[in-house]
Amino acid sequence: MLPHMTDDLFPPALTQAATTDAPLAETLRPQTLDEMIGQSHLLGPGMPLRLAFAARRLHSMILWGPPGVGKTTLARLTARHFDADFIQISAVLSGVKEIREAVERARMNQAHGRQTILFVDEVHRFNKAQQDAFLPHVESGLVTFIGATTENPSFEVVGALLSRAQVYVLAALNEEELSALLQRTLTLGHLDLELDAATEKLLVGFADGDGRRLINLAEQLAVAARTAGVEQVDAAFAARALSPSLRRFDKGGEAFYDQISALHKSVRGSDPDASLYWFARMLDGGADPRYLARRIVRMAWEDVGLADPRAARVALDAAETYERLGSPEGELALAQAVIYLACAAKSNAGYLAWGAVRGFVKDDGSHPVPVHLRNAPTKLMKELGYGHAYRYAHDEPDAYAAGEHYFPDELAPAPRFYRPTPRGLEGKIGERLAYLRELDRKAKK
Repeated sequence: MLPHMTDDLFPPALTQAATTDAPLAETLRPQTLDEMIGQSHLLGPGMPLRLAFAARRLHSMILWGPPGVGKTTLARLTARHFDADFIQISAVLSGVKEIREAVERARMNQAHGRQTILFVDEVHRFNKAQQDAFLPHVESGLVTFIGATTENPSFEVVGALLSRAQVYVLAALNEEELSALLQRTLTLGHLDLELDAATEKLLVGFADGDGRRLINLAEQLAVAARTAGVEQVDAAFAARALSPSLRRFDKGGEAFYDQISALHKSVRGSDPDASLYWFARMLDGGADPRYLARRIVRMAWEDVGLADPRAARVALDAAETYERLGSPEGELALAQAVIYLACAAKSNAGYLAWGAVRGFVKDDGSHPVPVHLRNAPTKLMKELGYGHAYRYAHDEPDAYAAGEHYFPDELAPAPRFYRPTPRGLEGKIGERLAYLRELDRKAKK
């Protein structure tokens, strides 16, 4: 028998939950689509997967969503509905050997006229070569492939496999769905646990959209209550008994980058309240404050820029303050920097100018420095005219050499990369540049 593979696809009936040695989350696994909580956008009347089940259209799919939302359950229910052999392998624990064994088992099923569902948990952890190994068997119809992933399949699943599978996005369970799951857990799990409304709300909050976590928390709380001899559990007892782990947050995964994107865009959008919210969410989820400090400094230069040059100093000071104080005290400095950046005048003119000039220089030729701009530290250089006719700006009216050309001679008229906005200090910069360019225009006449 292969690791992580079983002919006994589904756990005992729900009424037997108290007598099994399996984790409660496993014994409470739904046995029908109607028992599933959540994913109404896929399983509700007239929705894609419900229609596919009704039409008995078995097809390869990738189930993308956060932990504890029913990806494995849905794969198992698919196997049951279509009377297919369910082979489950984990990309964390399995390799080429397990894939080959699964294929051989699928061939045996095919010889007996039975379909095979190959369920690959955490498929994003398989490398390209391993993922490619599934392709010929999916194409031939030997197996129906179902992959589960918490990461964006656009980035983590090879294109050839992605094109042969329908992607279904599963959502985190909302509070109403989690509350319904908790009630079912208390009723069918035989936990002998009575909870008041405040405690139920606390558990739902700790679960953070993860149904499996909610069931595990309820089970842990029941054990703690029995051990302490507590019959009526309140929120205070639950808070002490359960050491809540960090919220659903993968520091290297999709949720991480989605949240940093939300923080950056809230600052750019000048919404201090939303900016603070996402900053707090990331800290609450376990993000490194030093990483956030670096991002805050980047925001100061990228989105505030010269409209308010003080923003960069505020961001750097906040980062230095955090280094001195650490958490939690130093987080206040970072939070206030976030507020300042959100409220500051915005300009990406410097950011755009830098991108434009880099592209220009990459595509353009290597023009020589004009002779009048070259330094002349030796007699020979002076004889060759280096620095000749250079106009020292400080000796000119307004400390500006009107009409002077500082680009290579071949780049005339001079290209314009920096286009200041009318916002904040940059508005004054724009007025100054307009004045100087008018002097240039007059000098050239």
